[in-house]
Amino acid sequence: MVRALYTAWTGLRNEERRMDVVTNNMANADTTGYKKIDVTAQSFDRQLAVKINDLTEGSTDVVRGIGGVTLGVKIGETYYDMSQGNFKQTSDLYNFALSGNGFFTISTTDKNGAEHIRYTRDGDFTVTKDGFLVTKDGDFVLDNGGNRIQIPDANIVQINVNELGEIYSGNNYVATLGVRDFENYDYLSSYGENMYEPVAGATMKEADATVMQGYLEMSNVNMVTEMVDLIAVTRAYETNQKMIQTVDKILDKAANNIGNV
Repeated sequence: MVRALYTAWTGLRNEERRMDVVTNNMANADTTGYKKIDVTAQSFDRQLAVKINDLTEGSTDVVRGIGGVTLGVKIGETYYDMSQGNFKQTSDLYNFALSGNGFFTISTTDKNGAEHIRYTRDGDFTVTKDGFLVTKDGDFVLDNGGNRIQIPDANIVQINVNELGEIYSGNNYVATLGVRDFENYDYLSSYGENMYEPVAGATMKEADATVMQGYLEMSNVNMVTEMVDLIAVTRAYETNQKMIQTVDKILDKAANNIGNV
C-alpha cells in the first residue's frame, strides 16, 4: 500500500515537470527563434526493495529483489525540438532569418568582463551609434572569423545582405555573418536570452543555412498541440491525486477499523 503511494507520488512529480515544460513553451510562443522543449518519461531502472534474512533463498547473505515491483515514473530526457519555425516578413534591414540548419554567432560578456561565444536562431538585430551589429540585449554579432561586425555609415548607406550572409554597405563589402552548426544538438545547453552554448562533446560543422534579410524566424511552438498536452497533463495529475486519496482511505480503515478488531 505504501508502495502505491510512492508510485502515485512519482507520477505527480513527473506531471509537474511536464507542466513546467508545456507552460514555458506557451509563454514563448511569440518569442523570435524560440525552439520548443519536449520531455520524455521512463520507469525506474532499478528496484530499491530487497530481501534480507530470507531463509528460502538458501543463504541469508543473498541479496535479491522482491519480485516484480512497479516503482513509478521518472523524467527521462529533456530535449529541444530544433525544427524550423515559420518566417515573418518585417522589411527591417537588420532582421535576419536562417533557412536551414545553423545558428548566428554571438559574443556575450558576463559580469566579470569575460567574453563567451554563444549561438542563437533569433536574428532580431540592430546597430549601435558606432555601427556595431548587436542583439536586442546589446550582445555583439560576430562574423565568420569571430570578429565583431561594424558597419560604416550604417544609418546613412543602404545595407544589403545576400543569402551567403555577406554584408554590403552600399557597394562595399563589410563582413560575412558567422553562421555555425553542430553535429548533435544534444550537446547544446540553453543559456537563457534565447541562446545556446556547446557543452563537452559538441562538434561544430559547416552550416547549410541561407540568410534571409528582412525576415524573422518565429517560434516553432504549436499552441493547439501545447493546449492538448496541457489538458493531458492536468488529467494525469488529477488521476495520481485520486490514487493517493484512495490509498489514504484504505490505510485509514486498516489502522483504525481493522486494527481494533
